[in-house]
Amino acid sequence: MVDVHISLAGPGDLTSRIYRQLLDAILDGRLRPGDRLPPTRELARRLQVARSTVAVAYDRLAAEGYVAARVGAGTFVENTPIRPRRRSASSDSAVRARPLWTELERVEDEPGPPPVHDFRLGTPDTGLFPYAAWRRLVASELRASTVRAISGYNDSAGHAGLREAVARYVGVSRSVRADADDVVLTHGAQQALDLIGRVLIEPGDPVAVEEPGYPAARLLFRSLGAKVVGVPVDDEGLIVAALPASARIVYVTPSHQFPLGMPMSAARRAELLDWAERHDSVIVEDDYDSEFRYGEHPLDPVQRLDRTGRVIYVGTFSKTLLPVLRLGFLVAPGPLLPALRTAKRLTDWHGESISQAALAGLVDCGELSRHVRRATRVYASRRELILTGLRDELAEWLDPVESLAGLHMAARLRPGTDIDVEAVRARARQRGVAVESLASYCDGGIGERGLAFGYGAATGITEGMRLLAECFTHA
Repeated sequence: MVDVHISLAGPGDLTSRIYRQLLDAILDGRLRPGDRLPPTRELARRLQVARSTVAVAYDRLAAEGYVAARVGAGTFVENTPIRPRRRSASSDSAVRARPLWTELERVEDEPGPPPVHDFRLGTPDTGLFPYAAWRRLVASELRASTVRAISGYNDSAGHAGLREAVARYVGVSRSVRADADDVVLTHGAQQALDLIGRVLIEPGDPVAVEEPGYPAARLLFRSLGAKVVGVPVDDEGLIVAALPASARIVYVTPSHQFPLGMPMSAARRAELLDWAERHDSVIVEDDYDSEFRYGEHPLDPVQRLDRTGRVIYVGTFSKTLLPVLRLGFLVAPGPLLPALRTAKRLTDWHGESISQAALAGLVDCGELSRHVRRATRVYASRRELILTGLRDELAEWLDPVESLAGLHMAARLRPGTDIDVEAVRARARQRGVAVESLASYCDGGIGERGLAFGYGAATGITEGMRLLAECFTHA
């Protein structure tokens, strides 16, 4: 039975008011076919009107085909042929967002049916997720005794067991220097960047980001009032000499530059740390999807090399596990932690404790490491298929960028190639192949010419690359 709200204020007799509000709820789709209305006696008691007043309103709706009474069961909304009408906020409202928000780009999926060959970035293979282990751990945390123990508002930094597990995990797998007190759990890397920006950025502060780079970070910093400055990258990563001297924050993806994929060289990492110390800046190191490695052991993270406490390390389990879990973290220098914890508490108090506890169990029992090893083997085979397609069918137009980690690969347009990459993308999308342009990761969409191929959730890779080659040929 639906607990429907009825107001008796307004013009007309009581029966008409009840009728109109029930009719509006049906036409708007708030009351759906099959929903049972409250019994006339009960609704009359709640509204403090005569039962006959409600009954007449129900009878009128029944006569018009909107509801039907079933003997011994009640009155139900019928399968009316009328499509639910849209309700929208008043377009002439005087309330407006800050002008900045109308300027920020809107990131939306392209229209049309889902692609058959999906090379879009940022999506892992959900079929590889360790569902059985996860269900067991979540069920264990949902026992009444466990929930009672964690009821109420918890530590803003997150579940203590997961913070300890994260510190061990990144210490072993990535050589990050941290203990549990250095970790703040977040809803993915994006919230980590938001907390960092809230704590460090004053309106107008310059923030340096890679160009091309991660659009969501660039837009987030801009939304917080920063003056975002794109800094070019080369084969060694971010060009430190091009950094603006006044940059308050330098945001980098040194393990697997997003979206090109090359790692930042050891010399460039040392140069960046020296620059940050001389200019009193903070380095935000986003270890974007570096868990999946396909070559030699990676270089130490910038955080490991930091001796003056200027690096904040950001990580997420969205690519390792599932994006819908919204589980991420940051590792920060001690002086920043009180402010970051406070910012987290003011934003949403704390994370969701059940999932955090379950993830702690997944790390502690070794299942997360086993999952990463299994997934890496699967992704490595897909990566090889992408490379084969780039070296064979697409070699005339594209040069792959060297990359030994992550869930995507970039390929630049060969020098001297006069091809409209966006036209190729559009033609490919019509043929069921979704691939992304490197230009979309440049501020203003101008810069790199080429494509990025995600293989986390890609299927039919060989056929997809063949179809894409045909689109280049026709271009």
